[in-house]
Amino acid sequence: MANGLDQLLALGAGLPLAPQCERFYFLRHGQTARNLARIFQAPEEPLNDTGLAQARSAAEALARETIAAILCSDAVRARQTADIVAAPHGLTPVASEALRERNFGALIGTSSAQIDWACMPQDGETLADFMQRKNIALADALGLPGPVLVVAHGGSLFALAAMLGVPVGMDLLANARPLRFTRCGPTWEIEALSPPSYQAADGAAIA
Repeated sequence: MANGLDQLLALGAGLPLAPQCERFYFLRHGQTARNLARIFQAPEEPLNDTGLAQARSAAEALARETIAAILCSDAVRARQTADIVAAPHGLTPVASEALRERNFGALIGTSSAQIDWACMPQDGETLADFMQRKNIALADALGLPGPVLVVAHGGSLFALAAMLGVPVGMDLLANARPLRFTRCGPTWEIEALSPPSYQAADGAAIA
């Protein structure tokens, strides 16, 4: 488990989400060259060829679902993924800077092999600030008429699961693996809609 992830989960538990919808979808962006190399990446990082193929596979899986709106991070990798999965639905994704991955500041361009979510990177975002931002952005997204699809990042998925009080295993963090969140009474369940085409074996490639 990534260093500092317990702190992320604890912060998320203190920022509960209470969406009124019965279901929604989440999709992490497709793979990038820096995901593969385990390097902290900037918002301008695009999908690589594998990532584009993953996004097309995700689009096939999500084409069978009813989706009314697609919200995405405005990072290039998330927007590319969202555009591909939106096409079968005839939708235009709405991009939001608030849905970006955590800003790791001076760590961008360095190795993420020992990612520490509790770090305080120079010129970056603290974990607490990141979680506050995610709470507001996710609440806004899930408050729209749905079912909604959110296309964002690995850190967003950790935050979302913690805020909903549901566990998320590393198998669900694979790039471009569509996830369906369904209300089950007062709790939520997560179902993967397709097998992973790229497995995130640890926390290293998440950011």
